[in-house]
Amino acid sequence: MAIKLNFYVAFMFLFTYYFREVDSLVEFTNVQCESLDKDFALFEYCFLKSVNRTYKYVSIKVNLLKTPITKIKIRFGLYKRLNGYKPFLYNMTFDACRFLNSPNPNPVALYLFQHDIVLDKMPYHSVNNMLTKILPFPEGKYMIEGHWIAYDIDRAITKFYWTLT
Repeated sequence: MAIKLNFYVAFMFLFTYYFREVDSLVEFTNVQCESLDKDFALFEYCFLKSVNRTYKYVSIKVNLLKTPITKIKIRFGLYKRLNGYKPFLYNMTFDACRFLNSPNPNPVALYLFQHDIVLDKMPYHSVNNMLTKILPFPEGKYMIEGHWIAYDIDRAITKFYWTLT
């Protein structure tokens, strides 16, 4: 009995010493892009590439056919998979026009809506840090859905699927 108790105490000591911190991991599983108005914008490519088990990146290229865009809104929603994707925590609309018409506009943002949008080989390591250390989230499967609204008409939808383990 004493041997089992000593083994148990030694096991608990080593377990608490080596496993003091539990780390979470964000992993993107899919990305989908859909153009609702083919005369306004076309997605040339939209994919998630897995280089190996630990490194993935997202690449998106959108051809804007009617530039410059002077009135745009972006509606983001966070969904959690619970017997289908259900709204979870965030659903907000960002008015990009107000941002672009500020007294000190960002030159990168002004350039963004005057030419094609290219997001090439974007890794998501910073998202891993933000969602696991800064803003703790419960584990599960999630989707971030973005509606791109130009001139008060839905033009495109992007969906990013990811899991938190």
